[in-house]
Amino acid sequence: MPAEPTTSAVPDLSQGRGDRPATAQEPNPFWGPDWPEVRELWPLEPTVAHLNHGSFGAVPRSVLEEQQSWRDRMEVNPVRFFRRELAAALSTARGEVADSFGAQEESLAFVSNATSGAGTVLASFPIEAGDRVLLTDHSYGAVAIAAQRFVPERGGVLDTVAVPLAADDAEVVERVLAAVVDRTRLVVLDHITSPTARRLPVEQLIPALQDRDIAVLVDGAHAPGMIEVRLDDLGADFYVGNLHKWVCAPRGTAVLHVAPRWRSRVRPLVASWGEADGFPAAFDETGTEDATAWLSAPRALRALQHLGLERLRAHNVALVGWGQRLVANALGLSPADLSVPTSLSMALVPLPAGVASSTESALALQTRLGEESSVEVTVVSWGGQGLLRVSAQAYNCPGDFHRLADELPALL
Repeated sequence: MPAEPTTSAVPDLSQGRGDRPATAQEPNPFWGPDWPEVRELWPLEPTVAHLNHGSFGAVPRSVLEEQQSWRDRMEVNPVRFFRRELAAALSTARGEVADSFGAQEESLAFVSNATSGAGTVLASFPIEAGDRVLLTDHSYGAVAIAAQRFVPERGGVLDTVAVPLAADDAEVVERVLAAVVDRTRLVVLDHITSPTARRLPVEQLIPALQDRDIAVLVDGAHAPGMIEVRLDDLGADFYVGNLHKWVCAPRGTAVLHVAPRWRSRVRPLVASWGEADGFPAAFDETGTEDATAWLSAPRALRALQHLGLERLRAHNVALVGWGQRLVANALGLSPADLSVPTSLSMALVPLPAGVASSTESALALQTRLGEESSVEVTVVSWGGQGLLRVSAQAYNCPGDFHRLADELPALL
């Protein structure tokens, strides 16, 4: 994979879009001369700057075609598909996905998303009255909601530890371990945080917590595909990861990885015909679901491998870091105002004080950017601070970030 382009090859941060051609036709020096062909792999609207891959992902044409072929097979003979073919097909798909993430097939179940996987763990985990579950204040909102449902209803107590946005790994570890008490039974950690786009040091925290006889659930919603994930090596008690984000699988595709000691306890939230089969097969048959998204996950993995994972990740990190600085410059921010680069495909730009200071105002600004400027991006309010979260994927180019930099100041 070539290094980040030289300064002369990268668009000047001080220059606006001007009269440059439409985004889909612009060059992308972060990728190389074959970028137009790569951009065509995704059926995204060419007139929109899609800078929000982190929310719902985007599915390449080849993966959509794979899913449609499975749907066609399902519809021409539903009985044959559901009764005689689906179980073996799911096992094959699960095995290929597990192998890609350094896991055994029997340790991995398909679920609809990371949130449903986390809810399944929280509902299954043995909690008695007075036991405590710990989250950080960077936790994804829906996972926190699941914890608020399943922990107190069994008499458990939910604790939250505050982690400053600029905290380094050592401080994160110190704060999380300091928040543990005698009755802490489970800690929920994000591999890559959703609202704040930072990687938590789970590799250090997992063994430190397990040494205290505390189980660890890792919310890896954004990790698979964005970074290297080796589940068995990581060693978490539970790991949930979306495949419909950075793996580019169809929506509704995620995995739940469970360590051997917990598998006899973990069951899907919907009890159905597969219940007696135990983990993971019990998750395969919880109703007459359309499993074609799960069956298409291996095709998505192969699509990314065809692009070259190292090249893809290096492109995303370089482009999003450059784009972060471009947008910050447009808002009059200095490099000191930005978070330290994290080698991720997402980055934050702080918004002026008072802008997007509430969830409602953040969503309103995000909607205006999408509807009025044709820029899709995430705007969040975290601790009363408005934050712009930008993403970069192979289909993005500098022109997407130029549009955001040109449009955002006027909207503010």
